[in-house]
Amino acid sequence: MLKRRQFLVSAAAVLAAPAVLGKARAASPEVTLKLHHFLGPKSPAQVKMLQPWTQAVQDESKGRIKIEIYPSMSLGGSPPQLFRQVADGIVDIVWTVNGYTPGLFPRSEVFELPTIFTNDIVATNLAMRAMFDEYLADEYKPVHVLFNHVHAGQAFHMAEVPVHTPEDTKGKKLRVPGPTGNAVVKAMGATPVTMPVPDLPQALSTHVVDGALVPWEIIPALQLQESTKYQIEGPDNNRFGTTTFQVSMNKARWEGLPDDLKECFDKHCDEEWLREVARIWREDDDEGIKVAVDSGNEHIVLTQEQMDAFNKVLAPVVDKWTASHANAGFDAKALVEAARKTIAAKKA
Repeated sequence: MLKRRQFLVSAAAVLAAPAVLGKARAASPEVTLKLHHFLGPKSPAQVKMLQPWTQAVQDESKGRIKIEIYPSMSLGGSPPQLFRQVADGIVDIVWTVNGYTPGLFPRSEVFELPTIFTNDIVATNLAMRAMFDEYLADEYKPVHVLFNHVHAGQAFHMAEVPVHTPEDTKGKKLRVPGPTGNAVVKAMGATPVTMPVPDLPQALSTHVVDGALVPWEIIPALQLQESTKYQIEGPDNNRFGTTTFQVSMNKARWEGLPDDLKECFDKHCDEEWLREVARIWREDDDEGIKVAVDSGNEHIVLTQEQMDAFNKVLAPVVDKWTASHANAGFDAKALVEAARKTIAAKKA
């Protein structure tokens, strides 16, 4: 009787083994991807955008995809190296600022220009998507772009002296993220200082710069309320251009994914997601300026007349950008016209 009972237990175990192994296999991801970026693990960009997005993709795949997020350049290198890291396959996915690698994304720069981007994040995100295949795709050939987006726009953060007119910026050193920011600051008569945004707090505290052009959302992450006194923008959230970002995957890694797993990404990189990204950045911007004001900083909203004075000074930036790309292999004037038209069409 004992031997018979032992035999039945052993047989049951053998029969159950395939099911147990099947569950184990189902619980193990088929694909594990590393996502690298330059901000901290508590930054709004990670907590409110990248984490929910990666979770949605993972859930869509029913556990077959796992995406590990590595913030703060924790896999090595510096922010300007992120694009090369994903292009070379050192990492699988990056979230990065296009302007950190000047010259690589000249077409995408059009969306950063003042008077082209004013304050509508949704319309600009959707315009970049709508224009991608015809106008932008050539400059992203080394990677597979999952989605592009912009932030709420460049606004002044000043350490000691407020800004109300273009004349107020003359002689000042202002941090910018890349080439289009350089052009904006030069047009105002100030001196641009290009640097990744994580370097900004030290640059302000050591007087390397007098201020910066960045959105409000970065204030809590970098504690900018401690190194600045004034935050300045135009009426109705009008800004002085913006910054383009990309979330891109290594091309070989993308091409090696099964079609159904590619669909998991595509489903969560659609227009609905781009609208959500815009909402996230607008909400984070509102929270950022609240942190500054609650800390005693002054939030200055320019009058329309003052903003018009800035726009008059900045309008030639677009013309100069068009002229400087006359021999860049694309029709810069047509791109400017298409960007203006598409953004206008996408406005809510």
